[in-house]
Amino acid sequence: MNSYTRRSNHLPKILSTRTVAKSGIFQIEAVDLCFSNGEKRTFERSVCRSLRSVMAIPLLDKDTVLLIREYSVGTDRYELALPKGVMELGENPLEAANREMQEEVGYGAKRLTCLKEVTAIPGYLSGSMYCVLAEELYPSTLIGDEPEPMEVVPYSLKELSQLVMLNEVTEARTIAALYLARDYLAGQLIPRL
Repeated sequence: MNSYTRRSNHLPKILSTRTVAKSGIFQIEAVDLCFSNGEKRTFERSVCRSLRSVMAIPLLDKDTVLLIREYSVGTDRYELALPKGVMELGENPLEAANREMQEEVGYGAKRLTCLKEVTAIPGYLSGSMYCVLAEELYPSTLIGDEPEPMEVVPYSLKELSQLVMLNEVTEARTIAALYLARDYLAGQLIPRL
């Protein structure tokens, strides 16, 4: 069993924050910090227009997860990933995950479980994503903002080790969410939100 000792939680003091660049989605901020030992540094961070997003893990049955093949401009290729998106105003993570699934895979879920909140590159990016397990699926479609129809790809969680090694599966949040789902379904994970 691993033991983890938490360091003192003395956050650095933010001395100032200023915008150094801005686009339609991102804002880059320079943050001047003073650490508890007196050291001063300037860090940069990207602040997303929406700080809250969700990733759904749709289970067609107890073993089959539904993935989508979607174009990713950051890597300029199609990636196999889980349905995800920004939470709309007034939505909670479960509502947002259910909506995103209906828009991207054509299913809603009767049972939704928020497994964990995760971040991507927390040293530079603000915002977090809720990983939501979706079970007891039923056919339901909503119109989303996707530029082309999504290809839905069923995959067995029993073959998770092979899935995550595919060249088109590179998004770390998708990989983490799939392992969270597998462990939760095996009774090895208790969600803590």
